[in-house]
Amino acid sequence: MSGVSTDSPRAAAGQGLLSGRAAVFVFLAFALGYFSSALVRSVTATLSPVLTTEFQLQAGELGLLAGGFFLGFASTQLPLGSWLDRFGPKRVVLSFMAVAVLACLAFSWATSFTGLLIARVLVGMGLSAGLMAPLTGFRRWYEPGQMLRANSWMLMVGSMGMVASTLPVQWLIPLLGWRPLFWIMAAMILLSMALILRWVPAWPAAPAPGAEPHGGYGPILRSRAFRRLVPMALFNYGGMVGLQTLWAGPWLTRVTGLSPAEAAQGLFFLNLAMLLAFWTWGLCTPALMRRGWHVDRLMRWCMPLSLALLIFNIAQGAQTGWVGWAAFCVLSSVMALAQPALGMKFPASQAGRALSAYNLVVFLGIFLMQWGVGLLIDLARSWGWSEVASFQAAFCVYLLGCLAGYAYFVLSREDNPSP
Repeated sequence: MSGVSTDSPRAAAGQGLLSGRAAVFVFLAFALGYFSSALVRSVTATLSPVLTTEFQLQAGELGLLAGGFFLGFASTQLPLGSWLDRFGPKRVVLSFMAVAVLACLAFSWATSFTGLLIARVLVGMGLSAGLMAPLTGFRRWYEPGQMLRANSWMLMVGSMGMVASTLPVQWLIPLLGWRPLFWIMAAMILLSMALILRWVPAWPAAPAPGAEPHGGYGPILRSRAFRRLVPMALFNYGGMVGLQTLWAGPWLTRVTGLSPAEAAQGLFFLNLAMLLAFWTWGLCTPALMRRGWHVDRLMRWCMPLSLALLIFNIAQGAQTGWVGWAAFCVLSSVMALAQPALGMKFPASQAGRALSAYNLVVFLGIFLMQWGVGLLIDLARSWGWSEVASFQAAFCVYLLGCLAGYAYFVLSREDNPSP
């Protein structure tokens, strides 16, 4: 990358593009933090049998406990974007991660469901800057192609965290118990904080000419570039993540008929496929951009393929295993490129707000997919439909949202140039 000639991240002090080891060190410091965030976010699925037994949890309480992370996460997104633009990613993420460390310890010490839930919400709040902080920094420190690569590889690291939350955690529970696992995760977050403190440049003390660090979300919400992505972020991308993190498992057990162990193995390979997808996007995106394949063009070509595969998977019903859902998620992963691309369509001083606003829409989509599909399945079952038909009907409603989101994206015009 071109830009600052020194290899010291601190020497750059946020003055421009980073080069050499500086760019690598900054990425690695943030990557460890995001790995920890994905691990903590996903680990309750693996721990659910242990927590259910120890705390005598009902299904609703377990669902609320798992969703507590997303509740805390979503609650901070709008103020987070303004704080990132004003104070910079280093200062903001260190403050947030300090809360996450204390919350992990509180979770490990909890003796009641209420204690677990409060700690879980605080963990979500503390880790809510894990991706937004580096993306905001990458907007100033990396060239456009390198920014898209760094974003894809950050998501790859997140997939590593999700993979680590499955079989590796399952192996450690008999050896350590579940409470010490949260001490280890707190230590990982502390290590990431130390690396960020050492390697990540601070934001300039004074705003650049024309910057609006104290501005609100008006310029973001008025932008057609943002609005045209909202339906796809809500349904196509948020829904895909909701499927990956929840409904793919019940589909494998209740529709396909796999055992829980077989379904867990399928989910392991699904997450591994997503890891490889993000690695590939990071590897290929700069070359694709040089050849004119900007992000909008990639989404126009890839999303119809993902929708066709979604239709096929729904129609196949009990014949659709983890391979079909992994292929659908991999094709839909192109939507991950939309977030950094959107950030590049706004001035660097507004990047934090643009990225966080988009992230909020995605998390609303995850919530709608996880909750809404469940409600539709229960409704269909109450009408006497079979298990397979109930899942197919619920996923057909999800498909309609995806089709509408893609149509709106294709038919809408934007006022920001494509990166």
